Amino acid sequence: MINPNEKKLISQIIKYSILVIFSIYFLIPIYILLVTAFKTYKEVNINSMWIPSLNLSLKPFIKALDKLLPNFLNSIIVAVPATILSAFIGSLNGYLLSKWKFKGANIIFVIILFGIFIPYQSVLIPLVQIINSVIISIKDIFGISRIPGAFRLIALIIVHVIYGIPITTLIFRNYYAEIPDEILEASFIDGCGMISSYFRILLPISILGYIVVIIWQFTSIWNEFLFAVTIVTNTKYQPITVALQNLAGSQIVEWNVQMAGAFLTAIPTLIIYILLGRYFIKGLLAGSVKG
Repeated sequence: MINPNEKKLISQIIKYSILVIFSIYFLIPIYILLVTAFKTYKEVNINSMWIPSLNLSLKPFIKALDKLLPNFLNSIIVAVPATILSAFIGSLNGYLLSKWKFKGANIIFVIILFGIFIPYQSVLIPLVQIINSVIISIKDIFGISRIPGAFRLIALIIVHVIYGIPITTLIFRNYYAEIPDEILEASFIDGCGMISSYFRILLPISILGYIVVIIWQFTSIWNEFLFAVTIVTNTKYQPITVALQNLAGSQIVEWNVQMAGAFLTAIPTLIIYILLGRYFIKGLLAGSVKG
C-alpha cells in the first residue's frame, strides 16, 4: 500500500513531467527559429532544420538588422506614445467610472466595453476612408500638395489609442474598485478636488495597474500588423511587423535572415516581460475581486 508521502511524490512527478512536456512543446518553435537564424543560407534545409550549425554565423542578424532598423524606430515612435496615452486615458476613465457614481455611469462603461469585441476587419475600410478624407481636408485647408508620410504614423498612434481605451478602462476600473472610498473622502476633506485627488492620491498607488496596461498595450501595439500595413502605405514609415513580412521577398526566401529578423522583432516585448513580468499577474489579481 502506498503511503501518503509516496503518493504525494508520485503526484508531483506526474505534474512536473506534464509541465516539462508542455514547456518543450512550446519551446520547439523558438529552438528552430534560433537554430535557423545562426545558419548560412546554404545550410538552411528542411531535412536538417533540427541540427545546429557547427559554424555559427551572425551575418543573418546583421543583414536583418540593417533592413529592419528604420522600421524598428517607427514601431518605437508608434508603440511608446500610444501605450502611454491609452494607459492614461484608461486610468482617468477607470477613476471616473469607479469612484464618481454619476447617472448613467454603468451604461457608459458597457458601451466602452463594446469596443473590445469589435474586430479590426469590420472597421478597416471606413477607418482608412476617414483617414484619407482627413488628409484631403488638411491639404485643402492649408493649400499643400503633399502630406508628409509621418502623418500616417500619427494616424496609426491615434487608432491604437482609441482601440486601447476599452481594455485599459476595464483594467483600471476593476483596479480602482479595490481602493477604499474613504481614502478619496479624506482627500476631499483636505481640500482636493476631482482632478487633484487623482494625481495626488490614486496615481501614486496605481503603479501595478499601469504595469499591467503597459505590458498589454505595448505588446499588442508592437505585434499588430493589419492596421500598420493598411494605414501606413509608405514603406519608409511602416512599423517593424510590416517590414518583417516584406523581408521574405517575392521569389527567394532567405529563411535564416527571416528567422533572425523575427527574433530581433521580438526582443522589445521580451525585455518588457523580463523587466515587468513579475508584476503582471499581481496587477491583474489586484482588480479581480470587485468590478
